[in-house]
Amino acid sequence: QLTEAGYEYGFTTDLDTDIAPPGLTEKTVRLISAKKDEPAWLLEWRLKAFEAWKTMTEPDWAKLEIAPIDYQALSYWAAPKQKQVLDSMDDVDPDIRDMFDKLGIPLHEQKMLSNVAIDAIVDSVSVTTTFKATLAESGVIFCSFSEAVQEHPELVREYLGSVVPFRDNYFAALNSAVFSDGSFCYIPPGVRCPMELSTYFRINAADTGQFERTL
Repeated sequence: QLTEAGYEYGFTTDLDTDIAPPGLTEKTVRLISAKKDEPAWLLEWRLKAFEAWKTMTEPDWAKLEIAPIDYQALSYWAAPKQKQVLDSMDDVDPDIRDMFDKLGIPLHEQKMLSNVAIDAIVDSVSVTTTFKATLAESGVIFCSFSEAVQEHPELVREYLGSVVPFRDNYFAALNSAVFSDGSFCYIPPGVRCPMELSTYFRINAADTGQFERTL
């Protein structure tokens, strides 16, 4: 019964989306970095990862028959265009809020459990992070990766790729080159985080290769 049932959450939301042309080249990497208004050091890091990726071989998974992936047929940037929202409790597009309501993940802080903070990502962008102010009172930074690059570049630069460097493997290099957004968390030494942290990443646009990065 379970295996023959349709996927309950296999719906798409009709969003007005900015999608980059298919293809994976140095131009693609530069486009993503420019879209995110990144500093030069991060673009350089991405380009080094892309050059490393081009020298690597895609793994041949044991006991799995997976059709070859055409990396040039995918688009690596897709982002919902922001709508003007008036008299709203936040600036999240109502269509996106409805999408997360269908998934059982309300983005209204008043409707959420008070002990769980969520960073919600759709395609290439984080659309909201809940309870940021509450966490900040304890010294905890919880935000989108893009926001961290702009507001806490010293932390991002210190720890980016420090656990799994981009030269470690094929997909680590690919992710490092073309990741579009993700979640960032920093808990200072000696501080206990006052609530659970969660991130939800949804690919809504078809034929896109979206890469999330968590730090």
